[in-house]
Amino acid sequence: MLGNCTEARKAFEECWNNPAYTQIELDDVDVNRTLSHYTTEEPVHFTREMLWDMEVKKAWDPGRYIPYVVHEGSAESWGRQCPSVDEEMYIRSSAQKQWLHPEVYETVYEEVYLNHRDQVVTFLGTKTLQDRPELTPGQPLFHVQHSVGGEEDRPLNKWRIVHLTETKDERLIQYFKRFNNPAMLPGFIKIYIEQDLHIPLSKK
Repeated sequence: MLGNCTEARKAFEECWNNPAYTQIELDDVDVNRTLSHYTTEEPVHFTREMLWDMEVKKAWDPGRYIPYVVHEGSAESWGRQCPSVDEEMYIRSSAQKQWLHPEVYETVYEEVYLNHRDQVVTFLGTKTLQDRPELTPGQPLFHVQHSVGGEEDRPLNKWRIVHLTETKDERLIQYFKRFNNPAMLPGFIKIYIEQDLHIPLSKK
C-alpha cells in the first residue's frame, strides 16, 4: 500500500489525467432533492455527516451496501492502518460483476484510503496482494473515488472511476451514463436509509 491518503489521491489523479485511460464522472446526486421522488414512512433529511457515515460503512462492507455488484459472501476487508488522526486505510477483496458482462463475477483486490477530514475515499485496484494469488482479470483494472460535497444540510454524493485501458473504451462510457438519473437514488443510499436508519421507502 501507499503511505497515506494524499499519495493515493495523487496516484488516482495521475490515472485520471492519462489520455489512454477511460475516465467517467457521474453527475452529483443531490440526495435530499432525489429523496423527493420517494415516499417514506417518516421524514428523511440527509446531512453530510450521514452521507459520509454511509461511505465509511460501505467501504469496509461492500457486500452489505452494494450486493447488486458483489457476490454474496465474497467480501472481506482487513489490515486497517491509521497513518494520521484523519486517515484510515486497509485492503479489501470481493467477487464483483464485470461491468460489460454482469453474468460473470471475478475477484477484485482494492487498496482503500479514507480521508475523514475531506470526506473522500479512494479505491485503488491492484492485481497483487501479499499472501494472495495474483489476479488475471478479464476486464481492465479500475480505480474509484467516492466523496461528499455540498452543504451540511444539502449533501452531494460524488463518484468517479478510471479504467486502466490501453485506449479509451466508449462501451464503458456508455454503460455508466445510464446511472445518471436525478430521480433515482444510488442503491447504496437506499440500503443505508432502509437498513441503517430503519426507514422503508418506495418510489413515487
